[in-house]
Amino acid sequence: MIHSVIRSGYQLVFNTVFRRMDAERAHHVGAAVIRGIGKRDWCADQLAKFTAPDPSLRVQTLGLEFPSPFGLAAGFDKNADMTDGLGALGFGHVEVGTVTPLAQPGNPKPRMYRLTADRGLINRMGFNNDGAEAALAALKQARTDRCIVGVNIGKNKVTPAENAVDDYVAAATALREVADYLVINVSSPNTPGLRGLQELDALAPILEATRDAASGVPVLVKIAPDLEDDAIARICELAIKVGLDGIVATNTTIAREPLETSARIVEAYGAGGLSGAPLKERSLEVLRTVRRHVPADFCVISVGGVTTADDVQERLDAGATLVQGYTAFLYEGPGWAAAINAGLAAKRRNRAA
Repeated sequence: MIHSVIRSGYQLVFNTVFRRMDAERAHHVGAAVIRGIGKRDWCADQLAKFTAPDPSLRVQTLGLEFPSPFGLAAGFDKNADMTDGLGALGFGHVEVGTVTPLAQPGNPKPRMYRLTADRGLINRMGFNNDGAEAALAALKQARTDRCIVGVNIGKNKVTPAENAVDDYVAAATALREVADYLVINVSSPNTPGLRGLQELDALAPILEATRDAASGVPVLVKIAPDLEDDAIARICELAIKVGLDGIVATNTTIAREPLETSARIVEAYGAGGLSGAPLKERSLEVLRTVRRHVPADFCVISVGGVTTADDVQERLDAGATLVQGYTAFLYEGPGWAAAINAGLAAKRRNRAA
């Protein structure tokens, strides 16, 4: 009941306030509130009494115990300064970043657009973040009991592709002490040349060097939904061969169909990665492809197009170890994670009955 009340209140705010704002500005407003919650222990602790996942949802993977299989994907908390607040909202884990070794402003604004009719989002942020040292400092200040924190790492835009391995090693080295796990991001469409690093000859040395630099912290690689299935299979084989701990599937897509939003508007928004509900089917297909090519105990994190507890359960039933969301958070509001956890717990009880 409380989840529906929170959702209804947020929908009113979204339709009357946020929807009229530039999408990135609205994000900053929401982020400020979440940071405020996290900085006030009494507030976060009281909130967590209503949002904490049911114990039945705990998941053992990556040598860690996740309080829920549902977490927040990278891209929302780019500077790793919202983890306390996000944990208090019920996310079982938060993947921060993408973090690059050096701070960078990202691409020119505007660079984020809502596709409200499609429950989607187009962004070309370009790894805007304050750099590895700032993320390290923020995570050192965070509480460690709220949720699991993964750190998504990437290369700086100015770093040539042939030197990308140096950036991944630098970021992993800087952040390994505060990361529960690390994710190698070679699949964002918004950094020139980055997706080319998914080619095996380029990818192998990055995976190997980052694995070594992580010094025992679990390492996963995040892949694009636009890869052909045979390319996905080869990356799975490589990940297993070099001893990675998992795969995150998937990043945003460069595809644009089918969409309810008019082609004219979509074209006007320009380049960028599309996320949200339009990615749902392809993300599920990639999950199934990945699961076919990795061992049963290999961690697979499914991302893309999940909105409801039914969506999350579908991914778990299809072989996901963990599931992440992001875009629906913008549309569903602060009660989203808690509502999904409640729905998943109810499904567990029904299955046990």
